[in-house]
Amino acid sequence: MSTDRPRSVIPSEPGQPATREPPQSAAGVPAVVSSLDYTWREAGLRGRALLRLNQKGGFDCPSCAWPDPQHRSVAEFCENGARAVADEATTKRVDRHFFAQHSVADLLNRSDHWLNAQGRLAEPMVLRPGATHYSSLEWKEAFELLSREIGDLDTPERAVFYTSGRTSNEAAFLYQLFVRQLGTNNLPDCSNMCHESSGYGLGRAIGIGKGTVLLEDFERADVIVVLGQNPGTNHPRMLSALQEAKQHGAKIISVNPLREVGLQRFKHPQKVGDLLGSGTALADLFLRVRVGGDLALLQALQKLLLEIEAEQPGRVLDETFIRGKTRGFEAFREHLAGLDLEALAADAGVPMDDLRAAARMLATSRATIACWAMGITQHAHGVANVQSIVNLLLLGGHFGRPGAGVCPVRGHSNVQGDRTVGIWEKLPPWGARLGERFDFAPPEKRGLDVVGTIEALCAGEARIFFALGGNFLSATPDTERVAEGLRKARLTAHVSTKLNRAHLVTGELALILPCLGRTERDLQPGGPQFVTVENSMGIVSRSEGRLEPASPRLRSEVRIVAELASATLGAKSKVPWTALADDYDAIRDHIEAVVPGFDGYNARVREPNGFALPNPVREGRFPLEEGRALFTVHEAPDLRLAEGRFWLTTVRSHDQFNTTVYALDDRYRGIFGHRHVVLMAPADLENEGLSAGAKVRILSYFEGQERSVEGFTVVPYDIPRGNVACYFPEANPLVPMNSYAEGSRTPTSKRVEVSFVKM
Repeated sequence: MSTDRPRSVIPSEPGQPATREPPQSAAGVPAVVSSLDYTWREAGLRGRALLRLNQKGGFDCPSCAWPDPQHRSVAEFCENGARAVADEATTKRVDRHFFAQHSVADLLNRSDHWLNAQGRLAEPMVLRPGATHYSSLEWKEAFELLSREIGDLDTPERAVFYTSGRTSNEAAFLYQLFVRQLGTNNLPDCSNMCHESSGYGLGRAIGIGKGTVLLEDFERADVIVVLGQNPGTNHPRMLSALQEAKQHGAKIISVNPLREVGLQRFKHPQKVGDLLGSGTALADLFLRVRVGGDLALLQALQKLLLEIEAEQPGRVLDETFIRGKTRGFEAFREHLAGLDLEALAADAGVPMDDLRAAARMLATSRATIACWAMGITQHAHGVANVQSIVNLLLLGGHFGRPGAGVCPVRGHSNVQGDRTVGIWEKLPPWGARLGERFDFAPPEKRGLDVVGTIEALCAGEARIFFALGGNFLSATPDTERVAEGLRKARLTAHVSTKLNRAHLVTGELALILPCLGRTERDLQPGGPQFVTVENSMGIVSRSEGRLEPASPRLRSEVRIVAELASATLGAKSKVPWTALADDYDAIRDHIEAVVPGFDGYNARVREPNGFALPNPVREGRFPLEEGRALFTVHEAPDLRLAEGRFWLTTVRSHDQFNTTVYALDDRYRGIFGHRHVVLMAPADLENEGLSAGAKVRILSYFEGQERSVEGFTVVPYDIPRGNVACYFPEANPLVPMNSYAEGSRTPTSKRVEVSFVKM
């Protein structure tokens, strides 16, 4: 299968997708069968590790960051969690024999699904300059090579150190300490591509860049608004919380361009009554917003709430809260007064009757929670979206009370924790304490985020790219340009558990450094170790694997970082790197001394449910000017397009998590065996002269630039006219790297201008 020119785009699967009517409910018997089948095929008896998943004294799910309930079931996991564990516990191995059989060019022509299915990386590998195949090397040689290459740089600014959200608090803290002692803040991470808009927007509006609710708040909410999120696929355990909320009387409003099965009806797979019955209807109201129409929709709801308040004073607005706890309200109200409600409804693409129904629900709610994910943040106006959600809640004073607040739902299991302990291209507010603790002067110059990293790679300015987890090539926008940049690097290195496309588009020299997974025993000279993570709601808990490691040549992420730092910094650093890798309690002692909120870290994290980090907004205090939250003013984007153009949004299939593709099916959307598809409204197909099953070339447009992908199959689907959807990461080559959210610099993967050419 080799070709003369290695490809970086994701190869298309042969044949046509099979389609059928999507199911009417999520989870239930199909989820149980799917989980058991995948677990047995991949892990066999090792799949018994599922019984330790999300259990007290067990290991945290390596998939999403949804929190664990205090009272957990025997099978406290979802279909995604089961697949993630089975994927990590697989009995298949990728070692020197595998790479001897497959050249890099050959592997580049394989699908992401095929690459992941080959098994666990079993030993360190190197791709030397001019080589066509990876070969094995010893760990000592790998660290010597890395330290030599880093040491040869004329400035540490030419090295970039990426982090995925899988990395533990302990590994992340050591990693940022190493990078800052090296002399740079070049610490891009996956948050730059997902919830950076949330952190940036919330930080400036309420004073903290995290959510403000706990899991028990869902049982106390009157209304829960779920925006730009598909929990049935991306955070399935959230459906249990929504089901509990419904049973306590909550109303649920779903806002999304696609009607997602998980928010229609849920059958709890651990409740016999649900499995045999019809389950629980979740969303009381579905607002099918146009791609990019969220801001117009939110402003329409705000205007309607002010209308109801004018008709029935005291019914909607919490005047005491607004006067005492906020600022900017008059400017906000004046801006809304100048907007036309009918125009806002048209821009949102939502019927006025539906908007009024939603406003009535919100007007009578005394406790509202707003949840969101990438459908809100990955827009040019992503920060404005987030702050407009805050505006909506501020009107009714929905902060600092039970059952109310904001809930940005993070994707990867510890993406929030990594930021808390210092993975950030800016020096954290506690940077001075870090320098005092470790006797060095941390660099103050802002480092590179993900977009800046791509720019530096393409310009030849970044010479070393090191990734602690993740699949940078596939996860980032503008895949071809990212590939171009990576190939200009002198060295690319990845700490990974499974083979992925980022290992195949390399610098002159490349390393694969295999690490332990979350499910595996971490035995160090100081004894068995555990790591800690922070979930979407700011709860820090322990995670301790119990499986035998997939290979004796694996090392923990903590050990890899410590040995890299020791080899690279040598006598320049006074940090006892080896001792810290021997006993993770010592790392947690340092985190406690440096990062606010971790008092009594080692003792508290050993408590059965961990502990909650401080959250002043949860207590009704806003750490901003005058102690007040801020109403913000925003202009909705212009969504008009020329004839034959569409707004493309990227989505995940049900059989994937982030860039990991477990299978080629999307059960909840009724699409099977193929991922290179484009979902389009039947009326738009007819208007474009296309038919179901047609193969198309997709072109994207931004600032006079064109990008394209080929071989996508058209699938008729219930989606707003003028909008289309493709899977991530297959459509990432269409996302311009220089199109990003104002303020957060989050790539605009959820709104890309495209057209189609029939092949």
